[in-house]
Amino acid sequence: MITRHVIAFLSILMPLHAAEGWWNKEWTQRQKLTLNTGADGAKLSGPLENAAVLVRLHAGNFQFSKAAADGGDLRFVTDDGKLLPHQVESFDALMNEAFVWVKLPSVAAGTTTVNLYYGSANPAAVEPAKTADVYDAVLVWHLSDRGAAPTDATANGNNGSVALAASEGAIIGSGARLLGAEPVTIAASPSLDFSGGFTWSAWVKPSALQAGAEIFRRGEFRILLDQGVPLVTVGNQRSTPVPALAAATWSHVVVTAGDGKVSLYVNGEAVSQLATPLPVLDGALTVGGADAGARFVGEIDELEISKGARSADWVKFAATSQGGTEAGQRTVTLAEAESGEGGGGKHSGGALEHLSLFGDIANNMMFDGWIAIGICAIMIVVGWTVAIQKFKYLNTIQKGTKEFLRQWKQLSSDLTAIDHGDQASIRNLGGADSHQMSVIEKSPLYQIYHIGSEEIRHRLARDKQRTQGLSARSIQAIRAALDGGLVHETHRLTKGLVFLTISIAGGPYVGLLGTVVGVMITFAIIAKSGEVDVNSIAPGIASALLATVVGLLVAIPALFIYSYLNSRIKEATSGMQVFIDEFVAKMAEFYPPAGEVSPYAPQPVSKNH
Repeated sequence: MITRHVIAFLSILMPLHAAEGWWNKEWTQRQKLTLNTGADGAKLSGPLENAAVLVRLHAGNFQFSKAAADGGDLRFVTDDGKLLPHQVESFDALMNEAFVWVKLPSVAAGTTTVNLYYGSANPAAVEPAKTADVYDAVLVWHLSDRGAAPTDATANGNNGSVALAASEGAIIGSGARLLGAEPVTIAASPSLDFSGGFTWSAWVKPSALQAGAEIFRRGEFRILLDQGVPLVTVGNQRSTPVPALAAATWSHVVVTAGDGKVSLYVNGEAVSQLATPLPVLDGALTVGGADAGARFVGEIDELEISKGARSADWVKFAATSQGGTEAGQRTVTLAEAESGEGGGGKHSGGALEHLSLFGDIANNMMFDGWIAIGICAIMIVVGWTVAIQKFKYLNTIQKGTKEFLRQWKQLSSDLTAIDHGDQASIRNLGGADSHQMSVIEKSPLYQIYHIGSEEIRHRLARDKQRTQGLSARSIQAIRAALDGGLVHETHRLTKGLVFLTISIAGGPYVGLLGTVVGVMITFAIIAKSGEVDVNSIAPGIASALLATVVGLLVAIPALFIYSYLNSRIKEATSGMQVFIDEFVAKMAEFYPPAGEVSPYAPQPVSKNH
């Protein structure tokens, strides 16, 4: 961080004049974008044509402060000066994060370089190429519409029928959630003629492993996730089973169809192939499950449909470059920024001058203003301390919950495997080792499970043979105990958040109080001295307003942090509620009341055998 600031400061004093080979003097910044398809990158077998490349921009590889706030001055230019089409999917200068798609007519085997220019005070000097030219697909959904129906990024207008819930922090920016409700349909259009074959590509994240969950359908052609196993069905034909996708994990799924075969790819690798010609596919397309019993529940991002069967290299490049993995970071890289003698070069000096003014303003700050700033500083320290502790706590319980659910998945198939007469068996979930338990015990789900198991143990202790089971009243009482545990764990999750809400609500008011008092004192001094001129008023007013600025600097980060933490806490609370329902259902199933027999109980052996 310090090194970057030093380089930026030196670039202000001694600008690097890169006149030779500089594309346009209106643009002041340039970074070299390199695509590596060799053995240490995407590992492709040859060149790639007409690739839409995802460029991830963040604080570590891009100077957001020198670009337009909406990314409107970004231009991608080849070494010979040709302007390339690009689309900004999202550009957040506040969070220092952006996702940009660039069309490369040809990606050579080995490395290909392109220049990213930005930092123009007059972006209209060179209009960007058409956004619709970025893609050679017939449908591209970035699914970053946030509460609106999916919009096609191509010129074909193949938009979705219904709005989808937003999924923040998807694999590429924001995505969409499919909640098992009404599916998304796309009306048939001339652009969606699949008579010559097609390619379907998307990132999917199943919430749980469902039976027969349908992701995509058109006519007799379906793409399924059956208990997490990706399958393709064409009429009565079905692709061979492959390893299941992990629940709550993003996976890249691609299906290519053409030339009498259908190929299935997962995370860039071919996993299955079905030898069959395509039937006539001319109806509407459905995403998320056409039938009520086959609705996919999970998240989806970056859905793309193309005419013709894409190559294996195209699939591998898409999975590698879009996934954000280490291999993807080696595949698409940005070099350090270069500065040119552009028309926007004066902005850096102006920004530095503005920053220096804050020192002058602080020198004129009165005692009352410093009190307000001191209170705001205490709020910042307390609020950030709580935030850091809460971040660590949520990450810890998330890790514990993941391990607990892995153990619970095995245990829930036979709850009687736990010896409820043995507290050690209850504690270690019937066989988890000490290392696993040290992680699991941090999970709130484990605490709720422990409460429920102890309640079962107390009630079964009356019947040493454990044939009595649990009555409906006992199950109701145990659910009440579990709900009590939920309330307790929720209190632990939300403990301390009040300090963030105090910062959000109180910071601006404390700053405003400092400003109002400072303005009053300034005018009182003017009234006593009788000097009424700008030089006597401006410093006092400016220093008084600094208190409000500090108050806002307390509240704004606290607001974002609180919103993020609150969303994670709600997610954890929802998970506990779902687990309680599942635990009660399993408990009622495996411990039926007297007179009823559990379907999982061992059947008596006939005397005739």
